[in-house]
Parts: sequence; structure tokens; C-alpha cells
Amino acid sequence: MKYAVILCDGMADRPVPELGGKTPMSAAYKPNMEALAKKGEVGLVKTVGEGLKPGSDVANLSVIGYDPKLYYTGRSPLEAASIGIDLKNDDVTLRCNLVTLSDEENYEDKTMVDYCAGDISSAEAAELIKYIDEKLGSDTFRFYNGVSYRHCLVWAKGEPNPGILTPPHDITGRKIKEYIPKGEYIDELYELMKKSYDLLKDHPVNQKRVSEGKRPANSIWLWGEGMKPRLDSFFKKFGIKGSMISAVDLLKGIGKCAEMSVCNVEGATGYIDTNFEGKAQAAIEEFKRGQDFVYVHIEAPDECGHRAEIENKKKSIELIDKYIIGPVVESLRGSGEDFSVMILPDHPTPIELKTHTSDPVPYLIYRSNDEKDSGIEIFDETNAAGTGVFKDPGYTLMNDFLNY
Repeated sequence: MKYAVILCDGMADRPVPELGGKTPMSAAYKPNMEALAKKGEVGLVKTVGEGLKPGSDVANLSVIGYDPKLYYTGRSPLEAASIGIDLKNDDVTLRCNLVTLSDEENYEDKTMVDYCAGDISSAEAAELIKYIDEKLGSDTFRFYNGVSYRHCLVWAKGEPNPGILTPPHDITGRKIKEYIPKGEYIDELYELMKKSYDLLKDHPVNQKRVSEGKRPANSIWLWGEGMKPRLDSFFKKFGIKGSMISAVDLLKGIGKCAEMSVCNVEGATGYIDTNFEGKAQAAIEEFKRGQDFVYVHIEAPDECGHRAEIENKKKSIELIDKYIIGPVVESLRGSGEDFSVMILPDHPTPIELKTHTSDPVPYLIYRSNDEKDSGIEIFDETNAAGTGVFKDPGYTLMNDFLNY
């Protein structure tokens, strides 16, 4: 048996007036999903437990079968693992976004214009993070570049619970004054953020970006603190060989910490311009080389939700259906071996909110050797809820998927 998970990050949503009251899932043309749902199991799953923040870290750990309350040590340590940082047990890591802030004189009066600095390229970002590390790095604080706007700060012998740190994608378009870091151990971190603005605003990389009509990456923003991860091996936990395919360091880090094979796909960006075909081909190749389980993570719907890009979110779902689900399922059918496919988001990213929620999400499980008439014609939030099937806690869904 081969097992494929297609994780459509942030795909679930709420009715959108511009889509005639439909959600992007419901409005999207996705014949491959509908065909699998029609012959499979459809329901809702609670991927974010009570008391947990609805981040992709917690939600994806849950989907992969790890109880976040036991395994979660923070978001940035997982990203640090992907980057290749050798963390000490008393290191604290933080996600370091490159963001675009408005140009008011006082830092706290600025507005969060863009949490991803106009999708800054990894090459440009590497130059900026290197510069920040040269100017602000020390024996206590070291900066490491990741992908696009997503980077990492390691705080040696840091405070694991420094205070309140707000994700920048939660405050797009808002004044940052109410969301600047707060807490007993936060002053040094806030100083780094303020100093970064003075260093970055006139950096040649940003001068060039502005001249080209692009948004400057004129500040760092720190959040997502945590300590060294401690995930069990996926193989030891489930007895099968697994692979992770993703554009983002968070998922790659989860894969590495779980001792899965982690694939790098050229042209994978984490946005709607990602290499969908390349991800599908990577999954197909992983199965051909003997892997039992492949987890394909696609960030695009989530990014479109954060930016309130209605048509792009709908389009991203259609692209996943056409260029990933279709080819992967076709290849599995052609292999002559039984296979199972699970498709779901990790959490909702409603366009009206531009951030994550902890609402249950729709899922489908299709098994080539156990087709059934589900009565589902459209795979979406409403029809999934209508089945009455509800999985909670969410981390048990993987056991159900692998051991039915």
C-alpha cells in the first residue's frame, strides 16, 4: 500500500460574497478532488486542539500524527532544523520575518504594510540577513537566512517564554503600536527590531527594490519562539518510510526532525507561482524509489488567504487539483499497487480575516481497494460537515489513514 497526503495549506475558508456566497473550495473547479471524494470518506477534523494557537506548525504536526501537546516546542526551531542550524539545548529560536513597514519617524507609529516584503527573493533576503547579522549579531544573537521572507534568529541561553510576540501576518494593514513585543524579557528583542529598520531602510537592496516599484524589506519582525525540537522518528512511529515535499522551512524542518526524506524542488516558492508540476513529479519519484508515504505540502492557498486574494486562492486550489492531485493519482493507479490518498488543509485561512482560525477542516480519504459511494459531489466545508464524521483530536487521523 502506498500513502499520499496532499496538504493544501489554509485552503478552508468562509463564504465569500464576491464568489456568490461560496467558499474558494466550493467555487473552485477541482474534478480530481471531487472524483476522490465521491468514492471515499469525507468529514471534518479538528487539527488545532483547545488552548493551542492555529499555526501551520501545530496543525501540520497534528495532521502528520504527532500530538502537539506532547511534541510541539515552537515554530522557529522546526524551521531552524530545515536551515541546518545545530541548536544547543538552551538555545531559543525565533522566526525572523523581513517585512515592509510604513515610514513614520517613530517605530511604534508605523503600519505593517506587508508581512512578506513583497515576496522578496531568497537571494536578496540572504544579503539583507547577512548584513543584519554583521551589524546586530553577537555571542548572544545570531541571524540565519532561510527562504524568501522567512528567516531565523538564535538567542543563546535565551528565555523560552520571553513575552507576547505577534505574527506579522495577523496584523497586515494595522498600526504596530498595539502589537510590538511585550513582556519581562522582551526589551533586547524589540531593540533588534527597531535597529534593523535604521539599517535596512536605505540598504542598496532596498533602494533597488523601490526603484523597481517593489516593496522594501525595511525591518525584521520577531515571533514564533521555541526550543530544540524532539520529534520521534516517523518510521519508528508508524513503521513506514516517509518523504516530505514542501517549499517552506517549517515543513522541511518537521520532515527532518521526524527523520523523513526531505525533497527540494526547484522553483518551489510557497506562493501561487510555485512549481506545482515539480512537486507532483517529486512525489511520483519518491514512490518509485520505494517510499511508502509521501506528504506534499502546498503553501499557496494560505498565502492567498493572508493577502485576501480571492481569485488567486480559488485558482491555487484549481492548480493543485490539476497539476498535483491528477498526476500523482494517475501514477499511483498505473503502478498496479493499492494506494490511499488523503487531501485536506491544515487550518482555515479565511479571506475576510486574513489570518488562521482553529475551526475544524474538511478532509477526504480515498482508498483504491475500498471505493464507496459517499454521496459527495462537491468537496467543501459544508458537505464535509454534513456527513457527520468528525475526528477529534486531529492527530489520531493519521493512525486512521494508515491503519484502517
